[in-house]
Amino acid sequence: MTRPTSNDPLLAPFTLGKLPLRNRIVSTSHASMKDDGGMPGARYQAYHEAKARGGLAMTMIGGSAMVSRDSSWGGGQLDMSDDRIVPFLQQLATRIHAQGAAVMTQISHLGRRANAFHGDWHPVIAPSPIRETRSRGFPRQMDRDDIDRVIADYAQAARRARDGGLDGVETLCGGHLIGQFMSPLANRRTDAFGGSLENRGRFGLMVHEAIRKAVGDDMTVGIRLVIDEGTEGGLTAEDGIALAQMFEREGLVDFFDAIYGRMDSDLLLSQDNMPGLFQPDAPYLASVARFRAETTLPLLHAGGIRDTATARHALREGIVDLVGMTRAHLADPHLVQHLLDGTEERIRPCVGASYCLYKKATCIHNAATGNELDIPHEIAPADTPGRVVVVGGGIAGLEAARVSALRGHDVVLLEAAAQLGGQLALAARAPERANLVGILDWRLAELTRLGVELRTNILAEPSDILSENPDTVFVATGGMPDFDDIEGAEFCHSTWDMLSGTVRPAARVLIHDGTGRAPAPSCALFASKAGSEVIFTTSDGLIGQEMPYQDNTGYRKHFAKQDIRVMADLDLTRVTRNGGTLTARFTHCFSGKAVDIEADQVVIEQGTQPLDGLYHALKGSETFNARLHRLGDAVASRDIHAAIREAYVTAMRT
Repeated sequence: MTRPTSNDPLLAPFTLGKLPLRNRIVSTSHASMKDDGGMPGARYQAYHEAKARGGLAMTMIGGSAMVSRDSSWGGGQLDMSDDRIVPFLQQLATRIHAQGAAVMTQISHLGRRANAFHGDWHPVIAPSPIRETRSRGFPRQMDRDDIDRVIADYAQAARRARDGGLDGVETLCGGHLIGQFMSPLANRRTDAFGGSLENRGRFGLMVHEAIRKAVGDDMTVGIRLVIDEGTEGGLTAEDGIALAQMFEREGLVDFFDAIYGRMDSDLLLSQDNMPGLFQPDAPYLASVARFRAETTLPLLHAGGIRDTATARHALREGIVDLVGMTRAHLADPHLVQHLLDGTEERIRPCVGASYCLYKKATCIHNAATGNELDIPHEIAPADTPGRVVVVGGGIAGLEAARVSALRGHDVVLLEAAAQLGGQLALAARAPERANLVGILDWRLAELTRLGVELRTNILAEPSDILSENPDTVFVATGGMPDFDDIEGAEFCHSTWDMLSGTVRPAARVLIHDGTGRAPAPSCALFASKAGSEVIFTTSDGLIGQEMPYQDNTGYRKHFAKQDIRVMADLDLTRVTRNGGTLTARFTHCFSGKAVDIEADQVVIEQGTQPLDGLYHALKGSETFNARLHRLGDAVASRDIHAAIREAYVTAMRT
């Protein structure tokens, strides 16, 4: 690892408790779903090792790692309730430490968030028998035996972390058991663990007292503390400060990991705890700054801090001591190494798409992240560099060109349109998805740096391809909106038409979604904001079933605020014109009944049909003998990650 040569605060060393850290950048705990039956096996270890190799100070494993058998949400957690995990932790710690990074784990009991219908079918327990909206379980109120048992389980989990060679542990409050005891929204007890803030904080203090006895004074211990639930009747900012000061007085923890808001529902989790599509970057820094002014322990915060400029600001302003850049490391595990190398502009940006929460620990535009055993982050040079022609300047074509150039090939890209970007550039025109342009801009910058020849306004024919004397051809010509099964499609518009500005919203707009993806809901919001009356129909049971829950709930909230009428379980069969209006005929998926809806304008999203004529022409040509590959929507209608992954893997083998 290159030594820091600047006064960049991100690269300054820091000591957390007694743990020396080489810089200020951390990847915080999260459920990666890479475990093997609750054990951090080869996949899990490779995922975290990649970040350690990339230069961060510390990687934190075990998002919601279970301390007790009745703390399971149904799979995907590390199981810290059994000694069998210790050898796996030892292997992981050895690999992380060999890269110069520290590693600690989060340990937690889910309380009322647990799943009662999994594993041993343990009943859900909680401070009070209050159902949580998101988990939907009905908890049993904990008695003193439960409290003592769980405290002992926390201590044993921490001991296993120590025996496994980890550098520390942190507990999690929030919507988990410790936080449930703290919050008046989840704790209605009248005994020594309920009522006053001091009583509600008692369980957490007892947990940390037991942890400290189990691991000693040398191991770093922290708490991911809710500093403000941001909800009427919940923990206030003053309560968060008072709780922190209680822990400081007891001397049981070495740091705070500040989080904001609640996680009791999908909406609260995405809106007030883990910011997604509809939230600004780093939305909680002002609240963290207020907390910092009243506390003394070292402070870590991760909440939508996606870029190094924001991270640097948080450190320079004294808001935090350590900055969590978890999703940023999913996008680019080598983020810190770029800082050390002076190539900060080459960091692959986190665009806040929340795809990593939809397909756990899978970045929307980094194919290797989370797949390290199968897909390498490093791009090896080709044994025999050759001439590569890429047809199509959408995201699949751009990725194929980038990887081919990094492998040493001579690359030319041909695009029929005047601008590059394809459907991705169109998607980024929706205000709530504007950050997606970062996926495009980063690749264009890389292609420029690599000297790839980019030719636009060329509708390539087989003769154009043959004239380049290629060794390899990637056909990434995308697709066109699919209206094939709709009678009267000539009366309809596509979401492309509306997002591009080709058509303006009419007074009464019907938007039909047959994909569960973002284009149709984006058009609905656009038309509603333009003053249209909008009716949104979907073949699915609800809006956005093929989205991260952050996006899904965000769209649903904005639909409700803008009074967009939603009609689900409808298949569109035909559209007819009746004078100045259109009538759309639907069939209800369950009843089979016909449903007619009148509108001035009908907009349809049903995915795309491949534009694969060039591919088949080349494949059938007797004079074409280069390697030929089809990519992205030229194969089938899919999403951004699928196109990038296919292009990356295929180009790596060429």
